[in-house]
Amino acid sequence: MDAQSRSPQAVATIENRVFDEIAVGDSASVCRTLTLDDIALFAYISGDINPAHLDADYARTDMFHHIIVHGMWTAGLISAVLGTKLPGPGTIYLDQSLQFRAPVAPGDSITATVRVTERMVEKHRLTLDCVAVNQTGVTVLRGTALVQAPTEKIVRPAMSLPDVRLTRHERFNALLAEAKSRGPYTTAVAHPCDELSLRGAFDAAAAGLIVPILVGPEAKIRAAAAAAGLDLAGIRIEPAPHSHAAAARAVQLVRDGAAKLLMKGALHTDELMHEVMLAENGLRTGRRLSHVYVMDVPSYPRPLLVTDAAINIAPDLATKRDIAQNAIDLAQAIGIETPKLAVLAAVETVNPAMQSTLDAAALCKMSERGQITGGIIDGPLAFDNAVSPGAAMEKHIVSAVAGQADILLVPDIEAGNMVAKQLTFLAGADAAGVVVGARIPIILTSRADDARARLASCAVALLIAARTAG
Repeated sequence: MDAQSRSPQAVATIENRVFDEIAVGDSASVCRTLTLDDIALFAYISGDINPAHLDADYARTDMFHHIIVHGMWTAGLISAVLGTKLPGPGTIYLDQSLQFRAPVAPGDSITATVRVTERMVEKHRLTLDCVAVNQTGVTVLRGTALVQAPTEKIVRPAMSLPDVRLTRHERFNALLAEAKSRGPYTTAVAHPCDELSLRGAFDAAAAGLIVPILVGPEAKIRAAAAAAGLDLAGIRIEPAPHSHAAAARAVQLVRDGAAKLLMKGALHTDELMHEVMLAENGLRTGRRLSHVYVMDVPSYPRPLLVTDAAINIAPDLATKRDIAQNAIDLAQAIGIETPKLAVLAAVETVNPAMQSTLDAAALCKMSERGQITGGIIDGPLAFDNAVSPGAAMEKHIVSAVAGQADILLVPDIEAGNMVAKQLTFLAGADAAGVVVGARIPIILTSRADDARARLASCAVALLIAARTAG
């Protein structure tokens, strides 16, 4: 019995055809169906961000009325035939003429074929006719290639293509588009005395999300704006001598109805939240405040909310009830009609020695009895069982939530922080941060957040406020 027959599947190889094996009239082909990911990857590699290839709204106005791929993507299929089939490995590409005959759109299946038309024995060169046609037989590309063919046989294991995951930010883009249709909302920005916080407010204003009121020491605000090259013309500045006073004044603007949203600037979160939590002059309601990350995780098929990772350190059952309700209300505000909330723990069974599992069971019962409304709650669930249908199936967990959670309610702030940071730094997630449970949502971003995450935080807060007002 030979090695190949012993193996359940022969190892794929790539083999060339040397010059002496090639005759005029020989041909080879490859076929590829174009996807939007192909276009995005080619744009990333080449740096060609022509809107005809990437912007559907723009493309509808041009001569083809839809997105088309870069012409060189199609030409790349010719290169693939030459480099892998005819002549194959060892080929030296010398010259190529190209004529682009028709556009190629997502969904088109393109077959690229090369055919030898001339052999030049002295230098082992070949001239090949090149043509690419779509699934209906329309020629989309034609040309002529000149190559130097290999003279030594090459047989190698075929290399596997790498797995590539694209981060498109489509969910955050949808949030921004919806928020823009509702905004802008006047927003009190507490102590924006550095470039980062000022630029966040300016970006949100430019995006049509907020009309900022800058609250803090005017000289510091103007100095920070000058250093950042930002023009304060037309922007209201509400003077306050220091960060504590800025927090108090920003909260007062909301209480007086002059602002509909509150945004943290360059001050400690505790300073701002202290003013929010004041019994007489704050923004408290009958519910505990909590923080929610709205995360766009590339590998997850829907937005994922993580709570609480910033406000409540070690919440008891009553606090977790409010955290759950706050998150469900937020999810509904961003368009998740019946959110599925997974109460996380280290295990899937109730263990009297693990308080998180007892709280999870109690929260499920509270939901059944109407003490938490608007969502579907299940727990305890380990992280993998909450987000992976396969993991839930392996554990034989029958649940409307397991494997498809919209919200992850964590046991404490440490767990929440770890989950959110791991998703951000290891899974490439974007995270918008908002504090809910007060009279208005509070935009609470991190210094590590990029501009997109800051805009998304504003968008989420605006949608919450719009839902409350409506």
